Amino acid sequence: MEIAALKSVRIVLVEPAGPLNVGSIARVMKNMGLSQLVLVKPHCDPLGEEARQMAVHAADVLEAAQIVDSLPDGLRGCQRAIGTTGRPRADTVLEHPRTALPWLLTDAETALIFGPEDRGLSNDELSYAQRFIGIPANPMYPALNLAQAVAICCYELTQVAEIERPDDRASELVPLRDAVTSEPPASLDVLEGYYQQLEAVLLQIGYLYPHTADSRMKKFRRLFNRALPSETEVAMLRGILSQVEWAMKSKAD
Repeated sequence: MEIAALKSVRIVLVEPAGPLNVGSIARVMKNMGLSQLVLVKPHCDPLGEEARQMAVHAADVLEAAQIVDSLPDGLRGCQRAIGTTGRPRADTVLEHPRTALPWLLTDAETALIFGPEDRGLSNDELSYAQRFIGIPANPMYPALNLAQAVAICCYELTQVAEIERPDDRASELVPLRDAVTSEPPASLDVLEGYYQQLEAVLLQIGYLYPHTADSRMKKFRRLFNRALPSETEVAMLRGILSQVEWAMKSKAD
C-alpha cells in the first residue's frame, strides 16, 4: 500500500514502556501504509528481540524510528498535531477519530501523539496538540491497549486516504494553507519558540507569576494552536515581544 498522504504522518509515542507494544505498532503501521515512527524517551529497547518478534516484517519501521528526548523535538517540523486521550479534560474538546484524523492528511508534516501505557498523555503533553481525539469504547471498560489504539487510528487514517487519494499522484494533494494569508501555518517548533519568548516577557512584566505561569501558558497555547498562525505572523508577534523587551531594558537603563 503506497499512499502519498500517509508518508507525512508521524506516529509519536511518548515514553512507551512495552517493547511488545512498540513492535506491534510498527507492524500495524506497515500494514496500513505509515512509516514515520517517533519515540519520545522510550522506557524499553525498541530494537530488542521482543519488539522485533512483534514487528515481524516491519523491522524496517523500528530501525528507522526517530528517538528523541522531548515531545517538542518529536514534533519538530510538523504543522498539525492531534493528541489522543481516553478521558475528557478541562478546556479540551474530544472528537471522534473519524472526524478529526482526516485533518492530518495534507502535504505538510503532521503528527498523531499517544501517551504512555500507564497514564496516557498528561495535560502538559496535550498542550502541544491542536486537536484531540478519544476512541469511543464501552464505558464499563474504556481503557484500550496502546497498540490497539494506534491500530484503530492507523486504520481510520488509511480508510480516509484511500477514499481521497487523487489517483496516487502526490502532486495533486491539496496544499495546507491558511485561509486568510494563503501561507502555510508555522511549524510547531516555530510556535514553541514564540511560546518560550512570550512566557519570558509575561513573567518580566508581571502578567504571569511563576506559580501560575504553567496553567496560563496552556491557555495561550490552545489559543494559538487553534488559530494556526503562519510563520510570517509568528515573526510579527515575536517582533512585538522583542520591542517590549527592548523598551523595558531602555527604561531600566
